[in-house]
Amino acid sequence: MKGRVIVTDEIDGRGHAALLVDGRLEDLLVDPAEDDTAPRPGAIYWGRVTRKSQNAGGVFVDLGGAEGLVRESPGLRPGDTVLAQVTSHAEAGKAVPMSARVLYKGRYAILSPTAPGVNVARRIRDPQERNRLAAVAAEALGEDETGAIIRSASEGVAAEAIAEDIAALSELRAAAEAAVDGAPCLAVDAPGAIVEAWRDWSDPDPDAVWQDEDSREGHFEHFGIWEAIDALRRPRVDLPGGGHMYVEATRALVAVDVNTGKDFSPAACLKANLAAIRELPRQLRLRGFGGQVTVDLAPLAKKERVQLETALRAALKADAIETSFAGWTPLGNLELQRKRERRPITELLA
Repeated sequence: MKGRVIVTDEIDGRGHAALLVDGRLEDLLVDPAEDDTAPRPGAIYWGRVTRKSQNAGGVFVDLGGAEGLVRESPGLRPGDTVLAQVTSHAEAGKAVPMSARVLYKGRYAILSPTAPGVNVARRIRDPQERNRLAAVAAEALGEDETGAIIRSASEGVAAEAIAEDIAALSELRAAAEAAVDGAPCLAVDAPGAIVEAWRDWSDPDPDAVWQDEDSREGHFEHFGIWEAIDALRRPRVDLPGGGHMYVEATRALVAVDVNTGKDFSPAACLKANLAAIRELPRQLRLRGFGGQVTVDLAPLAKKERVQLETALRAALKADAIETSFAGWTPLGNLELQRKRERRPITELLA
């Protein structure tokens, strides 16, 4: 099937959402198990400060069953309460990374109470449209001094829909801030998989949204999504041109090994490396891998590094998860640092 297709499913009480582009799985979201209470990125808590962090900076906070680390915390002392948002999943044995710069994210707008002013997404280039959206946001906010970011999905959307989105976010913010008396407590839960897909994936043709609420059998089966998920359980990824790579997560880092297959010529090595670099963000996204990523490429000349870096930046530009190019190691490995926004899919579907 050509074009973008969103497939959602409710399986054993857990939301599943898949995004396909031209028949290929491009993104996958799965709700955690019901008994998985680990704080998830996007959740907002009222935490109570327990102590200052001497090494990492910031303060540790009691979240009521978990411990968080809030880095931007000037003036906070033990016993104080703070409204903070989970920014990424915690590594094993470590506190949950959090920020006091809380954001309330909707489909068309993001409220930013700590950053006043209205900003329009840079992807919206038409000056008249930018001015229209800024005016819509300013009117919807009224005398509220909170800031707002108008998302790229709002381009061409009716003012009423954008205003409704901002109003709903304002109500959510008011409810969260009113929960201070219950600290430590969860003020706003992280969105589920289906809600997150509706909010963050570009809206395709309405006829291209497939929903099934009964069982594993259904649209996931129809579109071959379960087969694609099964492939994510295996480390090997076949690449165009005959090469392949292995993508494996260890406790310390994600290791990627690129191979050419039977052809070891310089041209085959470059071809395999470029194919791996272009495919890597998709594989990391689908597998839910984050943290340090080390790529052991097929043999390449130093003069080819610029070409690989260009291909890498282009691939990362299309990926919504924050990833930075850290550089090259003395042994010639390529290193990335990727935000831990997701849990490994193998854990969620164990």
